[in-house]
Amino acid sequence: MDGMSVGDPLAPRDEAIAGFRLGGTVKGVKPGASLRLDEIGAQGWALPEMPLPLAVLRVDRMRRNARWMADFARRNGLSLCPHGKTTMAPQIWAMQIAEGAWGITVATMHQLQVARRFGMKRVIWANQPVGRIAVDAAFAAIADPEFDLYVLADSLAVVEGLTIGAARAGHDRPLNVLLEVGAMGGRTGARDTKTALEVARAIAAAPGLRLAGVEAFEGLLAETAEVDAFLRTLDDTARTCAAQNLFGNAEILLTAGGSAFFDRIGPRLAEAGDLGLPVRRVLRSGCYVTHDSLGYEQSYKRMRRESLGLDWPVGDLQAAMEVWAHVQSVPEPGRAIITCGKRDIGFDTGWPVPLRLIRAGETKSMPFGAFHKVTGMNDQHGYLIGPADGLLRVADIVVLGVAHPCTTFDKWQAIPLVDEEFRITGAIRTFF
Repeated sequence: MDGMSVGDPLAPRDEAIAGFRLGGTVKGVKPGASLRLDEIGAQGWALPEMPLPLAVLRVDRMRRNARWMADFARRNGLSLCPHGKTTMAPQIWAMQIAEGAWGITVATMHQLQVARRFGMKRVIWANQPVGRIAVDAAFAAIADPEFDLYVLADSLAVVEGLTIGAARAGHDRPLNVLLEVGAMGGRTGARDTKTALEVARAIAAAPGLRLAGVEAFEGLLAETAEVDAFLRTLDDTARTCAAQNLFGNAEILLTAGGSAFFDRIGPRLAEAGDLGLPVRRVLRSGCYVTHDSLGYEQSYKRMRRESLGLDWPVGDLQAAMEVWAHVQSVPEPGRAIITCGKRDIGFDTGWPVPLRLIRAGETKSMPFGAFHKVTGMNDQHGYLIGPADGLLRVADIVVLGVAHPCTTFDKWQAIPLVDEEFRITGAIRTFF
């Protein structure tokens, strides 16, 4: 077994995870190895004696992050429904639920199927089900009386498709639909009050559907002032819908949340005030569980500076995901080529951050100075630039912090869990 306790939510109990074969066709596994995922923790493997590049999860930090965010939500009147697309790892979802998350968020029909397969009981599908297959999947999910699902709608066309789907499904349980409001130039969501109210009235009137609340995604906005103004649109829309008695549930769901502005959600959604029914304010941040070493770390520092009078838990979020790589060439002074490229680590929000250097044959790590930077990557190569001081040598190990966990997770079928001594204690499987 992997050394985890039987009750540990990260322990791979489901055979689809525990029995996943780790062999030569799985990136990051030692040549000649052939074992089940639930056997990896018993091998005595440790970094850096592993094939590189390799993504790893620092399990103690990840657990602390999960507890920290659940505590933050409780302290500030929020329910936590973390976005599952970040990790697509049911073991991590189970840990988040065990630490107090109210549910799991998904973005696609495939992600919904994974959530159902691995026992999630409450899901926000934070997207519009479009097309017969997706719509039917939503109604098939709620045929299970123990499964709660919320989907989005931002247009009359989406409502029409859901209404037709309800008739096809033919069961009595209505589908919870959240009205999505959006920002001009942004992603999905009704762009003005008139459209939003037309959609809300259509949902409320449609057989087989129930208007369960209002949703927004603020994560693509650049400034906090824009976020605040946008979330007030959500509040205003919710108040208008409540005044017209359009909500059909025993409670109203108000939900927003990317990982870059999670501090704004509680205070802004509280401004909706009394809506005549109990209100559940739901935060959907997903990246907190591993955090990162660039964009989300900068956003987090901004949040702590501004504070907003929030009740902050003790401690801080910490980056829990790293990718280890070798220096394979130093062709010029101050220019090293590393064995980590776009196939191994996210690059869509910035280049990876060099954290530490481990000399071949040594165990101690050295922190990189501010002048060492990754300046580019190809599929399998990265460019690490620094002073022409001879620090970097062939076969050195470079430890990289990720700039976006979502697009790092999806590059790995299995990711080792490591303790603070960088011993491998287990692994998680992803389902992208």
